[in-house]
Amino acid sequence: MSLPPTKRSLSSNAAVASSSSSSSSSSHFQPSMKKAKSQAVACSLDPNKNGLHNHHNNQGDNDVVFDPSSPMSLDDDSKSDDARAPAAANLSRKKATPPQPAKKLVIKFVKAKPTVPTNFEEETWAKLKSAINAIFLKQPDSCDLEKLYQAVNDLCLHRMGGSLYQRIEKECEARISAALRSLVGQSPDLVVFLSLVEKCWQDLCDQMLMIRGIALYLDRTYVKQTPNVRSLWDMGLQLFCKHLSLAPEVEHKTVTGLLRMIESERLGEAVDRTLLNHLLKMFTALGIYSESFEKPFLERTSEFYAAEGMKYMQQSDVPDYLKHVEMRLNEENERCLLYLDALTRKPLIATAERQLLERHIPAILDKGFMMLMDGHRIEDLQRMYSLFSRVSALESLRQALSSYIRRTGQSIVMDEEKDKDMVSSLLEFKASLDSILEESFSKNEAFCNTIKDSFEHLINLRQNRPAELIAKFLDEKLRAGNKGTSEEELEGTLDKVLVLFRFIQGKDVFEAFYKKDLAKRLLLGKSASIDAEKSMISKLKTECGSQFTNKLEGMFKDIELSKEINESFKQSSQARTKLRSGIEMSVHVLTTGYWPTYPPMDVRLPHELNVYQDIFKEFYLSKYSGRRLMWQNSLGHCVLKADFSKGKKELAVSLFQTVVLMLFNDAQKLSFQDIKDSTGIEDKELRRTLQSLACGKVRVLQKLPKGRDVEDDDSFIFNEGFTAPLYRIKVNAIQMKETVEENTSTTERVFQDRQYQVDAAIVRIMKTRKVLSHTLLITELFEQVI
Repeated sequence: MSLPPTKRSLSSNAAVASSSSSSSSSSHFQPSMKKAKSQAVACSLDPNKNGLHNHHNNQGDNDVVFDPSSPMSLDDDSKSDDARAPAAANLSRKKATPPQPAKKLVIKFVKAKPTVPTNFEEETWAKLKSAINAIFLKQPDSCDLEKLYQAVNDLCLHRMGGSLYQRIEKECEARISAALRSLVGQSPDLVVFLSLVEKCWQDLCDQMLMIRGIALYLDRTYVKQTPNVRSLWDMGLQLFCKHLSLAPEVEHKTVTGLLRMIESERLGEAVDRTLLNHLLKMFTALGIYSESFEKPFLERTSEFYAAEGMKYMQQSDVPDYLKHVEMRLNEENERCLLYLDALTRKPLIATAERQLLERHIPAILDKGFMMLMDGHRIEDLQRMYSLFSRVSALESLRQALSSYIRRTGQSIVMDEEKDKDMVSSLLEFKASLDSILEESFSKNEAFCNTIKDSFEHLINLRQNRPAELIAKFLDEKLRAGNKGTSEEELEGTLDKVLVLFRFIQGKDVFEAFYKKDLAKRLLLGKSASIDAEKSMISKLKTECGSQFTNKLEGMFKDIELSKEINESFKQSSQARTKLRSGIEMSVHVLTTGYWPTYPPMDVRLPHELNVYQDIFKEFYLSKYSGRRLMWQNSLGHCVLKADFSKGKKELAVSLFQTVVLMLFNDAQKLSFQDIKDSTGIEDKELRRTLQSLACGKVRVLQKLPKGRDVEDDDSFIFNEGFTAPLYRIKVNAIQMKETVEENTSTTERVFQDRQYQVDAAIVRIMKTRKVLSHTLLITELFEQVI
C-alpha cells in the first residue's frame, strides 16, 4: 500500500501490525505499550517505488506508533489475511466518505538481523582477485565490470572494506615487485632500457586506473573514512616507489640514461623527447624527482657548461660567444617547457648563467667590449647588456663603458695635432654613445650618468683648450660661406655643441673666444644668419643665465644702433657738403664694455680716408656730447676698384691692404722698406699683408724675387696682367686670422678677469664676516665663485 508523500518514510526490515486500542490522531511516532497478538507483516521500503512490500516475518517486541494524517484503518490481529484485501480496498473508498476516527499504525522492529553466507567474503575476493590478476596479465576476465563493482560494494556494506584494501594492496605489491625485478639486467643500451621502464610505468598507470575503477566504492567509503590510508592510486605509486628503491640498479640506470640523453641533445643529437617527458613525469609522480634526478642533473649541467664555457672563450670572439650563450639559455628554457619540471627552470637557468656568463665577465669585457664599441655593434652590445643584466653584472659593464669613454676621449682631446678636428670628433663620439645608450643599453639612467661624468672628465683634461676650440667650431658653423647646410641642420649642430659646452668647466674661456669671433662676424658682415646667432645666444642664456650673455646681447644692440647712426650721418649737412663723391663709408660705433679689447695699431691712412674720419667724428660728437671715439684700424675693410689691362675688378680687402695698394697709384715699383715707411704699419702685420697680396691665391702684386716669405730687400710691383673670372674678388686678409699671440692674450685676459672675481668675492665675504679663518674663507669662496 502507498504511503502519503508528506509523511516520514519508514525504516527497512520493520514489522507492521494493527491494534484495536484507541489513540489520539496526532501524527508522530509513539511507542506501543502492549505486544501485538496476531502475526505481524514485515515491511521494507523499495527505493524505486516509494511503497511498502509485505512479507511474513516474526513478531517484534517493540512497537512504534505512527498516526498518518489521512484516515487509515486496519483490522485486529484476529482478522485473517483474506480480510486484509477488502480492508485495503476500503482505503481508497474512504476518500469520499466522511472522516472516521484515526487508527493507530504500529511498527515493530525485527529482532533477527539478516546474515551473509558463510563463504561470502572468500568467494567474493576470489572473483576480485581473478579480475586483478587478469588486469596485470592483460588478459580478459569472465566476470563483467558491473558485477565486480557490485562485489566491492557488497564487501564494503558488510564492513569488510579494510580486509579488501589489504588484499588488493598485497596483490598489487606482488605484481609491481615482479615487474620491476624483471627490469634488472635488461638491455645495456640505455635508450632501450628507458623504453622498457617507460612501458612498465605506463602499464602500472593503466592497471591501477582499472583497479581503481572496479574498487571505486572502496576509495569513496573506506579510504575516506579511515585516516592514514592512501587512495588506491596513491597506494600503487607508493608501492612502485618502494620497490624501485629496492632495485637501485634500475633507478640508477634510469637516471644515468636520462642524463645521457639530455647531454646528447645538448651536443646536437636528436633524442626522443616524449620518452624523456614520460619518465620525468614518473619521477615527479613518485615524489623522487628532486632528490633522484634534479640534483645530479644540475651537477652534470654545471660540469658541462663549465667545460664548454672555457673552450668557447678560447676559440671564439666575444660576439659569437654571446650569441652562443643566448642560444644555450634559450635551449634550456625550451627544455623546461618540453619535459623538465617547471620548478627546475630557475636553478637550471641560474647554473647555465653562472658557468657561461658570470665566471667570464672580466674576460668578455677585456676581450671584446672595446671592439664592439669601436665598431658600433648595436645588436651585439644589446645582447651583452641583456645577458649581463641576468647575472647582475651591469655595474661591471658600466665601469667598462666609463673606462672606454675616458680612454677613447683622451686620445681625441690630448692629441694636439688633431686640434682642428677635436670638436667634430667629440660630437661624433658623443652621438655614437647616445645611439648605443638608447638602442643597446635601454636608456639606463646609471649608464647615462656615466657618459656625462666621463665626458666632463675627458673634455677638461686640457685646461681651457677645448673651450677655445668649441668657440672656434661655432664660429666656423655660423660664418657665411658655410654652404650646403639648412637652417634645421645648423640648429641641430648648435644643440649638439651646447651639450659639449655643458661639460666645460672654464666657461669664461669659451665666452671670451666666442665674443671675439662673434665680433669679427658682426663687424665684417660674415654671419651666416642673424637668426642663428640670436638663437645661439638664447641657448647660452638659458644654460648660464642673463649675466653670461649680457655683453653678447649688447654687441647686437650696437650693430643695430650703428645702422641708425650711419643713416643719420648720410642725411646730415656735414656729409652732404664736405664729403667727396665716389667714396662711401660705413662706421660701426662700439661700446667699449661689450666688445673684446683690441690692441691699437697705428697706420698712415690716405688723405681721402682721413678726411672722411674727421667729418664723421665731427658729426658724432655734435650728436653725442661727452663721448670719445677711438678708431680700430685693424677691424676695417674696404672695397677698391682696380683697373687691370684686361678689365676692371673690385677687390674686397682689409684696411691695411687698402693702404698698401693705394701707394701703387703713384708708383710702379716699391721696396719693402718704402712701403713700411709710407704706411707706418707694424713690421709683422705689414709682412702678413704683403704676403696676402703677392704670395696668396689672388696675386694683385708681384714680389721680386719670388718666394713664400717677405724679406727686407724684396720689391713689389703692381700686377697689370692680373686676371680672374669673377668681377668682385676677395683677397684673404691674413691679419684677420688668429695668431698665437692673440690666443695667449685672450687667455691671459680671462685669467685676469677670474682674479678680479676672486678678489671681489673675498671682499664681500670679509665685509660680512669681519673675522674668518683661512679654511672657512676658502670654503665660502668656493661656494660663491664656483
